[in-house]
Amino acid sequence: MDRRSFAKNITAALVTAPAIPKILATEEKPEQPAAPPYKLSVMLWTVYRDLPFEQRLERVAAAGYTNVELVGEYAKWSDAEFDRAMAARKRLGVTFDCTAGIKSSLCNPAERDGLLVEIRATLPIMERLECPALILLSGNVVPGATQEAQAQSCIDGLRAAAQIIEGKKINGEPLRLLLENIDPEENPKYFLTSVAKGFEIVKAVNHPQVQFLYDFFHEQISEGNLIEKLEKNIERVGLVHVADVPGRHAPGTGEINYQNIFRKLAELKYNRIVAMEFLPTGDPVEELRKAKKMALHPEKAE
Repeated sequence: MDRRSFAKNITAALVTAPAIPKILATEEKPEQPAAPPYKLSVMLWTVYRDLPFEQRLERVAAAGYTNVELVGEYAKWSDAEFDRAMAARKRLGVTFDCTAGIKSSLCNPAERDGLLVEIRATLPIMERLECPALILLSGNVVPGATQEAQAQSCIDGLRAAAQIIEGKKINGEPLRLLLENIDPEENPKYFLTSVAKGFEIVKAVNHPQVQFLYDFFHEQISEGNLIEKLEKNIERVGLVHVADVPGRHAPGTGEINYQNIFRKLAELKYNRIVAMEFLPTGDPVEELRKAKKMALHPEKAE
């Protein structure tokens, strides 16, 4: 299942010594690790898909999250449904930090015009939702096209899309486009399975509003070596997605050392969004709370 087929004292002590007066001694409090600079979010497609949208937001807020990412859930909403969703969002103190759902390909130049039409059509909805970031997919491999030609098409497509959003802001934040990697087990036909190649593409685009969505789940399956690539390219990372391997379950359930990843993100002063995109195996609220604790206090994680 994936979103494309349907997301925290040491006291003072009295020290005494024989034959001398009691002396008040205060032990120094150990320095507490600073809170990491990133914010946490939940990819909504991963939880409570059978509940109405407003109730899903309530569950995410109950787990302690104030950001939510969408995948076109609003595609067929009426004005009344938009109003209810926004009222619930504001009541709960939740922000829509990102959305996805663009269907046209970046790596296929024949789909370029359609891609740009989709982006233009999505911008007013993003403004209505006060959502400042949009995920874009490379699309599937183009039969007969070389890897180089498809990578160049991604670069050209992102440059063209960047012209559409140039200088635009939503809710005071620069509007951003985020290129995402997907592993070949989930989609054997997908072009951009390599994070390294994704960073090369974003570097070539060379636009401050075009960044990379580093999905650790996908890259662990594709190529691994997660932290080194994070260190080398942190300035191009606009969003990270979290799920463990195997199964796309909660961090700490599989082979990825998320404690080290969260420590490294804090060390690198990554200050954007860390989004939980895992499929809970138990109570989603409890699993999201535990994941939040690990992300904010990896030194205390079990």
